Amino acid sequence: MTTSLLPLASSRKISLPMQVCYSVIVNTAIALFITYGIGNGERLQTNWVFSMLIGLSIGALINGAHRLIWKDAKPQRLAFLMVCCIAAPLGYYFGYSMGMLIYGYPLERLFQHMLGAEHKLVIMSIIISLFFGILFLSQTALSERKLKAEQEKTQLADIQKQAMQAKLQLLQAQIEPHMLFNTLANLQGLIALDTERAQYMLEQLIHYLRASLNSSRAEKTTLKQEFALMHAYLELLAIRMGKRLTYQLDLPPELDAKELAPMLLQPLVENAIKHGVEPKMEGGHIHVSAAMRDGILQLQVADTGLGLPDDYDDSHPPHHYGQHEHVGNANVRDRLLALYGTGATLTLSRNQPQGTLALLNIPYPS
Repeated sequence: MTTSLLPLASSRKISLPMQVCYSVIVNTAIALFITYGIGNGERLQTNWVFSMLIGLSIGALINGAHRLIWKDAKPQRLAFLMVCCIAAPLGYYFGYSMGMLIYGYPLERLFQHMLGAEHKLVIMSIIISLFFGILFLSQTALSERKLKAEQEKTQLADIQKQAMQAKLQLLQAQIEPHMLFNTLANLQGLIALDTERAQYMLEQLIHYLRASLNSSRAEKTTLKQEFALMHAYLELLAIRMGKRLTYQLDLPPELDAKELAPMLLQPLVENAIKHGVEPKMEGGHIHVSAAMRDGILQLQVADTGLGLPDDYDDSHPPHHYGQHEHVGNANVRDRLLALYGTGATLTLSRNQPQGTLALLNIPYPS
């Protein structure tokens, strides 16, 4: 009796039902080859039954040895291939014996088969077992490489996120001393001229420093906290600039608790003051607002300052920190990409009738 087999290698990446399915398909193909290709004189049904019994027996032995020796650990390559070589003849004769019992053949035929020329089928079973053993080891190594690549990708994303946070803190550390020194200088002058106004300025400075410190240490903040920080910041500048600066903050009550990354608004407001309102002789107005539209959180900073340069093209913003792209805007774009992906955007456009409009779009889950 001639027959065939398919060793069923164990794999943590392939479920047992899928392994059995693969075994049925390949063993059926081998049974067809033996019946119509070699022509061993047996019916297709008989060859198919023997092929399945032998193939599943070898697969069961390899699976059992794998779990017994290595459990969930990665098997050693040479040792696993030796298991395949040993399991092949044992599974072959066990499956062959089961087939003979099913069809009622005398067991003497098994010994005749073992001593006959058909021992070449055992050699063939060893070769096929080794082939699938090597295939299993290759799939395992490929899965490990993919898993390692995913882990490295996740680690890289975490590192980039941390780098963006560090970059923000560095930027804030560069900006705050300049603003603080100017405020203290103005405060020193006000103490002698207007004590009440100096007291109010000192209170706003304390509010700003407290809010700024809390934001710089947190991974997330709320719109209410961010707008409170903007209020303290703009109030300080309004005291210093006098009638040259007016401002308005619009935050709907239903958006108070919405979370976002800290210090996204302040760089936009700082740029509006530094590059728009402050250089303008008569000053200008700052309007900061928030709205939720179609699952997108929209934060807007509009000013009536000098406006954008004539050659500015927001569809191709410069990547360097040059004349047209200020450090704060570039930092915000980098942080948006790292924290929210390509769905979050910062666009600059011309405000009407004059000035600049900065629009921040952040996808927000419903």
